[in-house]
Amino acid sequence: MHTVLIDYESGNLHSAHKAFERMARETDAGTVAVSADADEVARADRIVLPGDGAFPACMAALKGRSGLYDAMVEAVEVKGRPFLGICVGMQLMATMGREYEDTAGLDWIGGEVTRIVPKDPTLKVPHMGWNDLVIDTPHAVLDGVVTGDHAYFVHSYHMAVTSPAQRIAHVDYGQDVTAIIGRDTMLGMQFHPEKSQATGLRLISNFLSWAP
Repeated sequence: MHTVLIDYESGNLHSAHKAFERMARETDAGTVAVSADADEVARADRIVLPGDGAFPACMAALKGRSGLYDAMVEAVEVKGRPFLGICVGMQLMATMGREYEDTAGLDWIGGEVTRIVPKDPTLKVPHMGWNDLVIDTPHAVLDGVVTGDHAYFVHSYHMAVTSPAQRIAHVDYGQDVTAIIGRDTMLGMQFHPEKSQATGLRLISNFLSWAP
């Protein structure tokens, strides 16, 4: 099995690569590579799309790499390869992003990405640091993970899903903030699993062994 972390110059991939490599080694889940090569993405057994920055810039960067966007879409939509979006990589799965300008997303999970507006004015945006996961929907990726486990977040925008069944977990930050989404072979995590210590490593391990 070969897992590819897509490199489209929209995030620091070093820590994510190391975390996925470690868990692949510990669980005998094959090889892990960081690649901007469309052919390698097309051949991948699992695809991870990280992302840092603004929604429009990340989408433009992904589409601006020769053949990369099309290879990813075909692998996920046509071939049914397991997919994991991380941070803005998760947000790009939405129907629409409202950051700076309206930008169409992949529309893999119905919903919109909008700015976090906590009801408590003392809560700062960006939402940065540790928060407790609240499980909404059972899923294989949550094996060994329970409500109250911590994950590490850094973001100012969040995804409001159209279908509650596609929200797997959330956190409370002056409002419900979506933490994990999914349907079929697709998953997204708003937080950084590679920075979320034991919980994050368990989620990465579960994704690498997931057989949707």
